[in-house]
Amino acid sequence: MSASAQPNSDSPTGDGHPARGAAGAATLAKASAENFPVAPFFLPAAWRDDLMTVYGFARLVDDAGDGDLADPAGTAALLGVPAPAPATATADAGPHRPGPEETAFRLALLDGLESDLDRVFETALARSPAEEPRHPLMRPLVPLVDRHGLTPEPFRRLIQANRVDQTTDRYATYDDLRDYCTLSADPVGRLVLAIAGVSTPERIAMSDAVCTALQIVEHLQDVAEDLARGRIYLPAEDLARFGVTERDLAAPSAGPAVRRLIAFQVDRARTLLDRGAPLVGTVRGRLRLLLAGFTAGGYAALAAVEDAGYDVLAQQAKPDKRRLAAKAAAIFAKGR
Repeated sequence: MSASAQPNSDSPTGDGHPARGAAGAATLAKASAENFPVAPFFLPAAWRDDLMTVYGFARLVDDAGDGDLADPAGTAALLGVPAPAPATATADAGPHRPGPEETAFRLALLDGLESDLDRVFETALARSPAEEPRHPLMRPLVPLVDRHGLTPEPFRRLIQANRVDQTTDRYATYDDLRDYCTLSADPVGRLVLAIAGVSTPERIAMSDAVCTALQIVEHLQDVAEDLARGRIYLPAEDLARFGVTERDLAAPSAGPAVRRLIAFQVDRARTLLDRGAPLVGTVRGRLRLLLAGFTAGGYAALAAVEDAGYDVLAQQAKPDKRRLAAKAAAIFAKGR
C-alpha cells in the first residue's frame, strides 16, 4: 500500500475514529508508507473508515509479530500479557534473530490479541457477559463485524501468519510459501470483498490469486530487508535450482544466478496476477477502481523489478507512479 492513501483527517489519528486515540495513532500512521493504497480518497467515507479499521488490526498484529510496536510494554499491559524481559535478542553478528525470551513475548502478545479478538466477536454478537475489547485498535472492529456480518476466520489467519513467523524463517517449496500466503495475504482481500458485500466463491478464488501475488511481489522487493531479519521467502528448492546461496543474497548487488532466480519468481507472480485480474471486471463503480489499483500496483512493482535488471539487492525496486496509473486505468477499462 502506498503514499497515495488519503484517510480521513477529522480525528487525531487521521482516520475518522477519535476513539482510537494516541495508542493507535502511531500504528495507523504507517498506512502512508505501505506499498499499496489503504483507503484511497475516491472511496466513500464509510468504506475508508472500514478499511482503516481492518488496516489497524492487521498492522497491529504484524507489528506485534515483528517486534515493531511503538510501546510493547504498554500493549502488553493492555492485553494482560507479562512484560518483556530486559534482554531479548541474541548477540550474534549475523542477521537479527530474536532470542527465546523475545520470541516467547511476541507469541504471548499474539495470544493476547487473539483473546481480544474473541472479545470483539462476543461483544458484536451481544453474548452475555461480554467484556469489551481492551486495545483501542480492536474496539472499532465491533461495529464493523456487526455491520457486515464478518466471521473471525480471516482475522485469526492473520494472527496465525505472525505465529508462523516466530518459528519459520525459510520455506522449502513454492507450495509451502503459497500456504503461508493463505494466512498472511489472502484474508485481507476476503475482508475487502465482505465489506463491499460482493463475496462469492468465484470472486474469493480470484482475490486469493491477486493477494498471494502481491505478497510474493513484496517479498521480491524486500529480499535484503527480510534477510536482515533472518528471513528468506524465496523457496529453498528454487535457490538450489538456480545455484543461489544465502551468501549470494547477502551481497551488495545481485549476481547472474540471483537475477535469474528473481526473474523466475517475477514470472510466477505475474501468472498469479493474470489469473486473479478478471476479478476487476466482476464489480462496478469505485470498488472496481480500488481493485484495479491493487492489481495494477502488482504489475507495476514487477515492472520495476524488471527495470532494475532483477537486482533486488542493490536497492528496493519501486513502481513508477505514471506507469501504475496508466496500468490501473487500462485494467479498470478492460476489467482485467
